[in-house]
Amino acid sequence: MLRSRASTLVSVRQVTQRNAGRKTAGIDGEVALTPEARMQVAVRVRQSISSWQPRAVRRVYIPKASNRAKLGPLGIPVLMDRCHQQRVRHALEPEWEARFEPRSYGFRPGRSCHDAIAAIFITCAGPRARRVWALDSDLAAAFDKIDHDHLLAQLGSFPARGMIRDWLKAGVFEPGKGFAPTGEGTPQGGLCSAEHKPPYAQCRIMRSAGLAGLVVAGSAGERCA
Repeated sequence: MLRSRASTLVSVRQVTQRNAGRKTAGIDGEVALTPEARMQVAVRVRQSISSWQPRAVRRVYIPKASNRAKLGPLGIPVLMDRCHQQRVRHALEPEWEARFEPRSYGFRPGRSCHDAIAAIFITCAGPRARRVWALDSDLAAAFDKIDHDHLLAQLGSFPARGMIRDWLKAGVFEPGKGFAPTGEGTPQGGLCSAEHKPPYAQCRIMRSAGLAGLVVAGSAGERCA
């Protein structure tokens, strides 16, 4: 899958045509908004499958959905990084989808908040329903505290493990402050950032609370990809 030409073309289309952030550039200022530019990006992605060196992300701040008065940080990768991240996601997602909790609905392909609502209704309206209450929980700065070594250990011998490590360590560039290294965490805004959270955070917090019930993460709208 990582060397699939079809996967490369679909990845470029996703990043340059379908994503809401397709007009937003990383630190290199590059976007691809014309068919000719997209074709050139696809060729470059294909040629750099084994040689690409991830770049630092550009940090910007946007209003939080829950409180417009507060600003939250986003890390915007360069265009080429986003295309390569999409390729890697295509290879990782089928395997990890099979491992995720069956009742996890956040950041999952083909699942939405409506599926979670339906599952909650079925659970609470059943004749044997006992836990007719909901636990609303959140991990403070969850993306900022993700352990790189733990995350990479879960990947085992995945062929693109080295590239994922380089993305995690690529650092952040913020106008007015310059470059800062990233020793932990993943910047929100990259295609792969949301993929890290379900097995790492959601399942862990539910199991630590002794709950085998529903795992419902935030909003499907938070998904970057």
